[in-house]
Amino acid sequence: MSGRPEQLFPLFAGLEALEGVGPKTAQLLTQAEITAPRDILFSLPYAVVDRRRRDSIKGVDLPATLTVEVTVGAHRAPRSRGGAYRVHVEDAQADFQLVFFHARSDYLKKVLPPGERRLISGKLELFDGMAQMVHPDHMLPVDEARDIPDFEPVYHLTQGVTQKTMFKAARASLARAPQLAEWIDPALIQREGWADWHGAMEAGHAPRGLDDMLPHAPARARLAYDELFAHQMTLALARRRERKGRGISSTATGAMQSLVLASLPYRPTAAQTRAIEEISADMAAETRMNRLLQGDVGAGKTLVAFMALLVAVEAGGQGVMMAPTEILARQHLEGLRPLAEEAGVVLEILTGRDKGSERRAKLDALAQGDIQILVGTHAVFQGDVGFKDLRLAIIDEQHRFGVRQRMELAEKGMGADVLVMTATPIPRSLSLAQYGDMDVSVLDEKPPGRKPIKTAVISTQNIAAVVDRLRQAIAEGRQCYWVCPLVEESESVDLTSAEDRFKRLRAVLGEGIVGLVHGQMPPADKDAAMAAFQSGATKVLVATTVIEVGVNVPNASIMVIERAEIFGLAQLHQLRGRVGRGEAESTCLLMYQAPVSESGRRRLEVLRETEDGFRIAETDLEMRGAGDLIGTAQSGLPKFRIADLERQASLMSVAQSDARALLDADPELTSQRGQAARVLLWLMRQDQAIRLISVG
Repeated sequence: MSGRPEQLFPLFAGLEALEGVGPKTAQLLTQAEITAPRDILFSLPYAVVDRRRRDSIKGVDLPATLTVEVTVGAHRAPRSRGGAYRVHVEDAQADFQLVFFHARSDYLKKVLPPGERRLISGKLELFDGMAQMVHPDHMLPVDEARDIPDFEPVYHLTQGVTQKTMFKAARASLARAPQLAEWIDPALIQREGWADWHGAMEAGHAPRGLDDMLPHAPARARLAYDELFAHQMTLALARRRERKGRGISSTATGAMQSLVLASLPYRPTAAQTRAIEEISADMAAETRMNRLLQGDVGAGKTLVAFMALLVAVEAGGQGVMMAPTEILARQHLEGLRPLAEEAGVVLEILTGRDKGSERRAKLDALAQGDIQILVGTHAVFQGDVGFKDLRLAIIDEQHRFGVRQRMELAEKGMGADVLVMTATPIPRSLSLAQYGDMDVSVLDEKPPGRKPIKTAVISTQNIAAVVDRLRQAIAEGRQCYWVCPLVEESESVDLTSAEDRFKRLRAVLGEGIVGLVHGQMPPADKDAAMAAFQSGATKVLVATTVIEVGVNVPNASIMVIERAEIFGLAQLHQLRGRVGRGEAESTCLLMYQAPVSESGRRRLEVLRETEDGFRIAETDLEMRGAGDLIGTAQSGLPKFRIADLERQASLMSVAQSDARALLDADPELTSQRGQAARVLLWLMRQDQAIRLISVG
């Protein structure tokens, strides 16, 4: 598969090849990630304006967008500077005014000559009893009426680019669009009654009313499916390559595992036992494991992960566990250390802080196989880090890692099994989008002994009562988190809100009791503040949301979240999961500032009612949409231009089974449909998939 198929060349030409797009417009569009006619095609209109002609404005409910033929009457220049320029016009049954600000009278006299007939289209409003149209969208001689479509698509605009330019560019891009062979399963096309790709694109850019804008409108559904199918083809190809990559069979002896299980004060939950069995079976198989371990906060992922690492060690190899930050890596180390001692396993940590001779000593021990389990940050990825016999790589908190990094890691260990852990419960449609190439184990029970967390919703006006509550908890030897909101997008404002809160709490609770941690601190200060709280030196930690992922302080039993109504559900759920890890009864106080929006209120209610992360995630997806849910910017989640993951979740699972079925039937994509699917991958810029086919 040498390069882009020739029939797609017109769609990947420069933007300036399009009528009406000059260098300046091209540059503005490029800033919005539109770099070729293909991208304009995938930027479907988001609204439609009915510009069908009417005889008169009479009897229409205003305000409304209307298109009507008029006779131009008198022009009236503004009386004062900055006033309005008015032109009187009459249709067949009524009259109204056209209004212009900062107008040039010579220009308007030319466009609207008194006594002539013109076709006018724009938004008509009532102002002091008089119908007015301010700056009409179209003013044309009657013989040019064809230039106004009956239904005008409305495009999302980049600064400096007009609707007119986008409309022209879309028309020109459609004119360049080739007829493409069909890549969708014929039975599916028939069942859904979908048009071919070209027809669907044309319909997508020519909506005839609001119904055509809905996700399930046939043209949109078909184009969304193309996106989802291309994405799932990429994941299926990655999965096939990962499986084909020679795996290593690692069979557990159970010798070390049984030591650990015997030392536990409780028995693993059924969900934990099931996950351990699934992972062990994958690791024993010849093909390479690629599994996602999904468990809610406190579902006991650490034990499952350690059991998996022991399979690698019992089979005579090594395991590595990677976390996104230094703090989390150290925490894994703390969590695993007692288990490693029971099992008699050598456990070590490697982070960016290891320097010089100490680092070299660790690298030598790794290369010789003396370190059996390594915990680390991405420092583990560096070129000079080599294992003697790496069997298993565990990646914690997946959404910092895309498919690409998973492959990189797999390449490090020639065939090492991969287990990804996430504490974010993800609804099925999203886990298919993000982890379609993986098999999934779910921990859906809480281990015994985890006490429920009481959740209360309190108005900011009662802040004094909250502070009294903290004082009492501190007197009893407990610790508390106080999370400040990210009010503005600007970090400096957030900073002042966190610093203010810190100063006020310090004033009422006393020096040395309150710590502060936020995103703009130097990493060393942040670590020091966290360490002081972990050791119990400080009793209250004021923080922006940096503490969300994985910090473990069993003695912390109160979580105060300020302005909770502006946080997302998943985020609130994650934050709440930071308490309730020890012996004490724990409380989460959600403080809101009235008035609260309808959706804000619903989020707080859901949290008060349930601690079930999966239920919370489903609600979150309904309310917020997929991009927000995982924070698209840093997720492995693709940016779909057309597909809507919440409303088209069912299409995603069809796309997954369809992609896997096509590859099973035609692994080299040489059949007619396989060839068409290759063209789709080029069309969708799935460069990664294309590399996989050409290598595969």
